[in-house]
Amino acid sequence: MSTLLSTVTVRVPGSTSNCGAGFDTLGLALQIYNQVTLTRVDGDAPRPVTAADGRAQAMVETSAAAFFAAARIRPFGFSYQITGDVPPARGLGSSVTVIGGVLGGLNALSGVSLSGHQLVAIATAIEGHPDNAAAGILGGFCVARCDATTGAYVDTVRVELPEELAFVATSPDVEMLTKESRGVLPATLPYFDAVKSINSTAYLVAAMVSGEYERLRHSVTDYMHEPYRLPRIPGGRSAITAGVAAGAYTGWLSGSGSTVLCVAPKSVAGEVARAMQAAFTEAGLTSTARVLSADNTGLTVE
Repeated sequence: MSTLLSTVTVRVPGSTSNCGAGFDTLGLALQIYNQVTLTRVDGDAPRPVTAADGRAQAMVETSAAAFFAAARIRPFGFSYQITGDVPPARGLGSSVTVIGGVLGGLNALSGVSLSGHQLVAIATAIEGHPDNAAAGILGGFCVARCDATTGAYVDTVRVELPEELAFVATSPDVEMLTKESRGVLPATLPYFDAVKSINSTAYLVAAMVSGEYERLRHSVTDYMHEPYRLPRIPGGRSAITAGVAAGAYTGWLSGSGSTVLCVAPKSVAGEVARAMQAAFTEAGLTSTARVLSADNTGLTVE
């Protein structure tokens, strides 16, 4: 019988979701990471190594309870520490780095060995949507499916993307909480707005799967969420427009924001980043631009 681990560190990539009109469906893992370290301790409750903010503590507690329930094992206590570079409340999947890190860490510490898809199912139930959950845990460009009746996670089709495809993620110094951002979305959409969004999503997925990235040019036409969320981010739409003018193929609001992202050949990524930052500066906001490649690995236990 193998000896159970007492300490484990899990690395989880950040991610961009929706990718335009693929609302709650498309996610793409990026080479920016958080690490979650878990160590078994006495008791049956999680506790931070250092002072944790309330949101992080709540996510850790919720994730642990969901894991133990899904694995059908008795809860055990653990301390946790979260480090890394994925900024919170910026639309880069930071919540999944925590949720996925806890799920992956408890999976390793307990020796239960749930599959990646099983972990995605748990994370989806916590998040309420599978886009970042699939990308952060499985890696790559992910098209996730949920049951139309229950909303439960069903499966993901994932595609690996090359290093030369750059994702320029530009984050203004503004936080956007997903829960609050969902509050601005309408209860219904005009029929033909939905049709145009479906067309855009299908075409973008086809371009990603085929590897014909030139076809991504101006491919994002979203009526699902961007018309309601982007106006809340000063300079957001202008930053995407500036990035495309500087040589990017296309761009979108990353998750619920405040990050906006452009997809570009790596050769022009620097120019795209500078143009996007200039647009935010003109709107009166400082910003951070990150030139990233896709992460094709997903969650890893170190």
